[in-house]
Amino acid sequence: MFKDALQEILERTEGSLGVLIMGLDGIPVEKAWRDDESHSNLDIAVAEYTSLVRKADQSNGDTGLGGLNEITVSNENAVFILRLLGEEYFLALIMNPEGNFGRGRYELRKAELQMEHEFII
Repeated sequence: MFKDALQEILERTEGSLGVLIMGLDGIPVEKAWRDDESHSNLDIAVAEYTSLVRKADQSNGDTGLGGLNEITVSNENAVFILRLLGEEYFLALIMNPEGNFGRGRYELRKAELQMEHEFII
């Protein structure tokens, strides 16, 4: 079920490289890649960004800003869109810097709405 949803995000988002459902413990639940190339560095980057997501969510709560929805990390070679999915998981879309960022955000939000009942604690 999750694999199909992730594959749809890849197909609908120009410039996407991969998409993952990641636990806040840094362990991936499911992932899909655009091609068969090795993406171990991208896996590692998303796992490392787990601490960033946890810290940002905690900071938002501490300052009264409410729950975290999304974080974007833009690098020279990739853009990571990290969207919270329940309290313990997030979706991570990895894109080329020239990819369709707006479409990527839209597809993650749509996937969040479709999957949220699976991740309610």
